[in-house]
Amino acid sequence: MSCISVQGIAAGSVGLCSRRRVLWKVQDGVGRDLKVRVPVEGFGCSTGLTWGWRGGNSERLGVVRSGGEEGGEDGDGGVFGGLLEPIAPRQPRDPDSSLYNKDFAPTMVGERIFSVWDMACLWIGLVVGVPTYYMAGSLVEMGMSWWEGILTVLIGNLVVLVPMVLSGHAGTKFGVPFPVLARAAFGIRGANVPSLLRALVACGWFGIQTWIGGQAIFQLLNTLVRGSLTGSAVPWLGISAAEFGCFLVFWLLQIGIIWNGIESIRELEKVSAPILILLSAALLAWAYVQAGGFGPMLSLPSQFIAGGPKAGQFWQTFFPALTANVGFWATLSLNIPDFTRYSKSQVDQLTGQAIGLPLFMAAFTFVGLAVTSATVVIFGQAISDPIQLLARIDGFFPILLSLVGVILATLTTNIAANVVAPANALVNLSPAIFSFRTGGLLTALIGILLQPWRLIQSSQGFIFTWLIGYSALLGPVGGIMLVDYFGLRGRALDTDALFSSDKQGLYWYSNGYNLAALVSLAAGILPNIPGFLASTGVLPNCPVVFTAIYSNAWFVGFMIAGLVYRTLSRGKYQNLQAAEA
Repeated sequence: MSCISVQGIAAGSVGLCSRRRVLWKVQDGVGRDLKVRVPVEGFGCSTGLTWGWRGGNSERLGVVRSGGEEGGEDGDGGVFGGLLEPIAPRQPRDPDSSLYNKDFAPTMVGERIFSVWDMACLWIGLVVGVPTYYMAGSLVEMGMSWWEGILTVLIGNLVVLVPMVLSGHAGTKFGVPFPVLARAAFGIRGANVPSLLRALVACGWFGIQTWIGGQAIFQLLNTLVRGSLTGSAVPWLGISAAEFGCFLVFWLLQIGIIWNGIESIRELEKVSAPILILLSAALLAWAYVQAGGFGPMLSLPSQFIAGGPKAGQFWQTFFPALTANVGFWATLSLNIPDFTRYSKSQVDQLTGQAIGLPLFMAAFTFVGLAVTSATVVIFGQAISDPIQLLARIDGFFPILLSLVGVILATLTTNIAANVVAPANALVNLSPAIFSFRTGGLLTALIGILLQPWRLIQSSQGFIFTWLIGYSALLGPVGGIMLVDYFGLRGRALDTDALFSSDKQGLYWYSNGYNLAALVSLAAGILPNIPGFLASTGVLPNCPVVFTAIYSNAWFVGFMIAGLVYRTLSRGKYQNLQAAEA
């Protein structure tokens, strides 16, 4: 048995083993497999214990993987038993400069700045925003009662929390962002495909959020000048010059934050979270007073009950709405490693997300549903757009406070959700050309060119065309990556190979592309294309079966792509685990 120095510098611990000595499977500095028994007193029993190997004149850090007595990959407690394993980042040896720069380098223990509260604040900043409110209000417009809407949102967010936490695991453990993790499943070059799909969606969202922030500025200025900003639309834009000018002002405000990097994003989320909670409570209180209490506010009945205008049609509305709610965060369920790579531990990322996403999403959805229902009592019609609602509130100070809240909420959501991912995707495309800063600037430019005001002209288009449409693209990517990381690799990755263009490298596959992943991606997307074309009006006579499939686009794509990928990769299962362990 070879000698190895195992140092007591575990990054974390999840309970103690019941036996005093465990057989650990390790790899020495030149790639030789070693097996060594070490005492467990004071050491974490889960996989991922940090160790130091000394041999000759070299020293490096690696990962000790628990193998039970001879248990290999299955000795670590399976998928869920290892979710709280200690972090194990290390820098790659001799990384290829075309695949590596400081923005993509694994974040080491000393660079981890996100605690449980930071992760929860991130989600508060993401959740409390106009799109969440707008989606909640859209459920009322589609005929749901307040409790049906909250139940739909809560179920959808509990569903998406699972891939969110599982995807975040790899980011925390290895300290690398989504585009780098995608190299394991799609190949060194193939990773550009899912990264650019995610980036395209983020650019669209960035534009939508920037338009919302610009509208808040427009309404505030219009109130100051007593409505004199209204003017005719510029023909080629479809909006007035004043609206476009306010759009550009908010765009420039975000450029300043992008320029200052990820630390400024964390500080923005941390400071704004309590402010946004207070402003949401204030809006709810206003609606409570104006409508005469929760009774009138929540009295709007479901349109699906017997005798209602949509009697018997609840399930035809529920499943598309559920898919839209999952699709709402399908973007973040892919690139959440961009943030969890800064988490101090797996406990921080898991707990912070479990608190921040479903709880605050349900709470803010209640605000959106209750206030939208109250507008029927107050104004005689449902107003799901909060900016239009705020413009109808009497008094300058309430309008000022409310619109500043909208601007702050939009900033916190937009920068975190829609700049980080496309910026990293562009860095992945060419680390030598792009940095986080330049990638973020290009994202902002594309957001203007997409003319986002055309994407949210109606709640029907927002849910059925935009949210469900892009979930059909991103669901398959999520299915492939989770099957790859948890099913094929047992949560083990080769950091060196992730940054290597060596033709013999583990993630080079066929000229840098994993054909199994690309075929699986196509298999997951194709069944949803007819339904998407029907939602846009291009295919009006689409068969009912395809519209039904499209109504569940994220689920269908996720499962089909995952199953196809698992089938095509079946023969590689043992080889992958052996190579990466």
